[in-house]
Amino acid sequence: MGVMAILIYHNNYYIAALPLGLIVLYISIFYQSETFLLIAFLTPLSVNLEEFTDGKIGLFLPTEPMLFGLMLLTLLHQIRFNYLPKHIWKHPIVLSIGFYLLWIFITSITSTHVGVSFKFLLMKLWFIIPILLFGTYVFMNKKNIVRFLWLFSVSMSIAILYTLIRHLGYNFGEKEGHWVMSPLFKDHTIYGAIVAINLFFLLGLYLSKKHNPLTQVTVLILLGLTLVGLYFSYTRGAWLSVVVGIIVWLFIHYKVKFNYLFVAGISALLVLYISWDKIQMELARNSAEHTTEQFDERLRSAANITSDASNLERLNRWSAAWEMFKEKPIFGFGPATYAFEYAPYQDPEKLTIISTNFGNMGNAHSEYLGPLAEMGILGFLSMVLIVIAIFYTGITLYIRYPKEEKEMRTLLLFMILALVTYFFHGILNNYLDTDKAAVPIYAVCAVIIALNLNNVRQADVRPRN
Repeated sequence: MGVMAILIYHNNYYIAALPLGLIVLYISIFYQSETFLLIAFLTPLSVNLEEFTDGKIGLFLPTEPMLFGLMLLTLLHQIRFNYLPKHIWKHPIVLSIGFYLLWIFITSITSTHVGVSFKFLLMKLWFIIPILLFGTYVFMNKKNIVRFLWLFSVSMSIAILYTLIRHLGYNFGEKEGHWVMSPLFKDHTIYGAIVAINLFFLLGLYLSKKHNPLTQVTVLILLGLTLVGLYFSYTRGAWLSVVVGIIVWLFIHYKVKFNYLFVAGISALLVLYISWDKIQMELARNSAEHTTEQFDERLRSAANITSDASNLERLNRWSAAWEMFKEKPIFGFGPATYAFEYAPYQDPEKLTIISTNFGNMGNAHSEYLGPLAEMGILGFLSMVLIVIAIFYTGITLYIRYPKEEKEMRTLLLFMILALVTYFFHGILNNYLDTDKAAVPIYAVCAVIIALNLNNVRQADVRPRN
């Protein structure tokens, strides 16, 4: 310990971290399932090296090295033992994500920045292979589903508590609320998105079964902490996503038929199209700013496209993404290239006080428009296909799931609602290239696949009349 302290004192962080790295490597090799669950706990507490290297190294520690190692082990074990369930390769979620990865590979070849795009593909693989594929194997044991939710929720609650304590030192100021979650989270938007996911994870744990008094109180405390964290995240997208999650829960609970929802959705789009001019006039009158700390005014500011710089800059990014798509509609500019290419496609009339002509201010702020600009129409459709596959299979599974298995059925419902919050928020932001979002999102997908496959196995062994 003394040697490590001396190394840290002299800024030899990498050498000091070597013993810990060797321990993690040993656990990863000989205790793969435990490593998977450990990643669940470490994800909300991971730190991005960008915070300490002036943006030169973008790597989340310790999770991404662990995910990379787990990816290699998963591939090696699959080649040698073929241990993943055989039906997994035919599952709609796996097929849709497989098509998405294939298109990333193809568009990486045609990319304007080939190296950047293939790095992006590698990053996607070290999230998807260990979390989605190996995660399905881990979650075939239903006890691991509960363990995952507990580990992630407790860890996220620790991150929320850390953020609130720091924020308290600034009297919960709105400006400080944008960065007090660092270095655990880059900013308040991704923090708010994961807090919303955590809220539904905890609701699922609380409502899934009757707990002993100590557990009951613990979950209630964590729920209260998460609600406070959500409020002081000052993230309008996260607030709205929770409302949308509740609305979807009502649709599922009252078994509203898809046909009705489809007709209602088409009708709403028609009304929106017909009334667009009037809606724009009303939005133009909205001058509520997101810098206010009043809850109702912050909600109204979400629709302010007149003076709110955050909203205007998002519209600017979306407009640039659309112009990029029009120039390269088939293959796009290449995965992860938006930040390098969007500057010339900005409309001068839509530039804001936070716009830049250097193209160094991040991504398209959308899980859907980003792929459209970077990977063309098939990139956009692949993302939409993933969302459809997830919710169609997830909700269908929930409806058909045995009601006598109340705990797992309830957990499944609230995990689906957690996904609703994220993919709604995905209209406004995109975070699936970070461990904070990728781990819980792909893990819930793995849960859906595992429960689906378990049901198939049970159907296969049932006696036939």
